[in-house]
Amino acid sequence: MTASILVLGGGKIGAVVAELLAHATTGGRPDYRVTLADRSAAALAAAPRHRRIDTLVLDVDDAPALAAALRGRTAVLSALPYRLTVKVAEAARAAGCHYLDLTEDVAATRRIRAIADGAPRAFVPQCGLAPGFVGIVAADLAARFERLDSVRMRVGALPTFPSNALNYNLTWSTEGVINEYCEPCEAIVDGRRVQVPALEEREEFSLDGVLYEAFNTSGGLGTLCETLEGRVRTLNYRTIRYPGHAAVMKTLLHDLRLKDRRELLKDILENALPATTQDVVIVFVTAAGVRADEHGQPRFLQDTVVRKIYSRTLHGTTHSAIQITTASALCATLDLLLAGKLPQAGFVRQEQTALADFLGNRFGAVYAEVAPQSLAA
Repeated sequence: MTASILVLGGGKIGAVVAELLAHATTGGRPDYRVTLADRSAAALAAAPRHRRIDTLVLDVDDAPALAAALRGRTAVLSALPYRLTVKVAEAARAAGCHYLDLTEDVAATRRIRAIADGAPRAFVPQCGLAPGFVGIVAADLAARFERLDSVRMRVGALPTFPSNALNYNLTWSTEGVINEYCEPCEAIVDGRRVQVPALEEREEFSLDGVLYEAFNTSGGLGTLCETLEGRVRTLNYRTIRYPGHAAVMKTLLHDLRLKDRRELLKDILENALPATTQDVVIVFVTAAGVRADEHGQPRFLQDTVVRKIYSRTLHGTTHSAIQITTASALCATLDLLLAGKLPQAGFVRQEQTALADFLGNRFGAVYAEVAPQSLAA
């Protein structure tokens, strides 16, 4: 049976989500019929063309119109800015359909969790790269140890050819980037759940001969603090950038006080930094703890998962690595949910997804050790 899916947001990610789902088939039969909705007719006009993609001009602030768009849907997938996700979740609860989103905002996720309490359908927020896939990897690594000591998560979407003082190009939501640079960050330090400031605790590391920096940003842990509290001594998440980025952003946000004028900063960045599809997504997750070695003796060991994913061509169009990874993660989660491999009701955490199931999925395969050059239909 073909599932009816409403994708909200026809921007960088939402349009790719719609494209992936529209091409998905099983035994030659379509798995999804997609309606891609956005308040901008221009955004929809630029969206991919496919016989299984319908478009709808829709403002989610129009509650009756949103309710009508949700009627009869199997699921709604929100690729909207984080500030709009709560009202979509409320409408999904009223409509009785599954809800999935890409938000990194901690406060919004807490409100969605309250909405999901007792719901007859699944509410699965944070289905992207980070939060999202990185939490699935971290939970899988953590489960390998009898006594867990630390989990360190590092993720970044970087231009392949940086060419400005920020060493950065816009590859996804500007609003989302600013939010994660400003809001407090969750962590576990010495076994205690704490909040730490964004852009702090900077570190440097090399990977494949390239030097990077990493620093605290908000939202990337998802619900892992709650899941691993009491089991781990150290848990943290940091965003990867090229060296020098954090210092410039601290000047803009704190010294020039643009933290309090986020719309102005958004306008500055979007008019000064070019977008690019030539990017790389880096996932670098390390866990350490005690488990039995090959001789059955307890040893302090470390396991690491590293992925580097580049932009690629999808159905004739080149998409950035962050578009591909984020959209694929959301589509994989939907696939697994409708296949019964995730809870079918209430709030669902990303770490409830088995890593093997995710990587074995047709969409999740983009994160596999040897990723396909193009995503299969």
